Amino acid sequence: MIQHLTDIVVEARKKGKKRLAVAYGQDSHTLEAVYNAYKEGLVEPTLFGEKAVIEQVCRENDIDINAFTIVDEKSDVKCVQLAVAAVVAGVADVLMKGLVSTDKYMRGILNKDAGLFPPKGVLSHVSVIEIPSYHKLITVSDVAVIPLPDFKQKQKQIGYLAQTAKLLGIATPKIACIAPSEQLLPSVISSTEGAILAKMGDRGQLGNVIVDGPLSIDVALYKEVADHKKVKGSAVAGDPDCLLFPNIESGNVFFKAATHMAGGEIAAMVMGTKVPCVLTSRGDSSKTKLYSIALACLAAK
Repeated sequence: MIQHLTDIVVEARKKGKKRLAVAYGQDSHTLEAVYNAYKEGLVEPTLFGEKAVIEQVCRENDIDINAFTIVDEKSDVKCVQLAVAAVVAGVADVLMKGLVSTDKYMRGILNKDAGLFPPKGVLSHVSVIEIPSYHKLITVSDVAVIPLPDFKQKQKQIGYLAQTAKLLGIATPKIACIAPSEQLLPSVISSTEGAILAKMGDRGQLGNVIVDGPLSIDVALYKEVADHKKVKGSAVAGDPDCLLFPNIESGNVFFKAATHMAGGEIAAMVMGTKVPCVLTSRGDSSKTKLYSIALACLAAK
């Protein structure tokens, strides 16, 4: 089982180089991450962006521009369109967001005419987080894409969490459905749906997973809290591999607190498209982007 984000880089390298299409890849963090991924043997990168800017950033950061194929384009929206077209045409295996804003990137992915997002599909963001105070990597959804997932979307999210956990070597992932309390609260949707998902998991309706819910975040993560609150019979409490959050607010707060306050590091991608799509913040470090590239390469066919 993969225990650290650095191990994802190692495992992705074993699969051979993937062709990476970077939409508006012309900022220093993105170029450093892509260049490091190239040096790690993970990718053969194509940058869609303004060539003069890319050349300047490479000079300023001692990056060998010969590592990249560059498609010269000044418009960020057009860069997204070209990068999406490259993966749809099969000339790239992984899509990555560069300096372009998330809304423009997502519009390019969701464009029905582009062919990257299947009809009636469910797009979701999955993050793998390494927190020094937690005993293993933890996979979470959704912190960036679905504002308020409905019940069907939660079932798809559980599938994406399971797929990602299995990339990490976890055959039967333990998934906690997060709610305000471990007690079943009939008036709270996350509570009742968490309980239904847990029962569906028991009956094998969600695949080869162990699902429990509702669980509060402290009960989910800490066995001593679960014991103190007399939560009995849970195979998940205190040892989850994955967390399913009820809405984007709770997931995003956890995600940012884990990284900025708890010293965590992340890898993240969008699932539900024909190829894995790297979606990181423009302010994320080059290390975060490298790990995200590696995770997407590990997921790519």
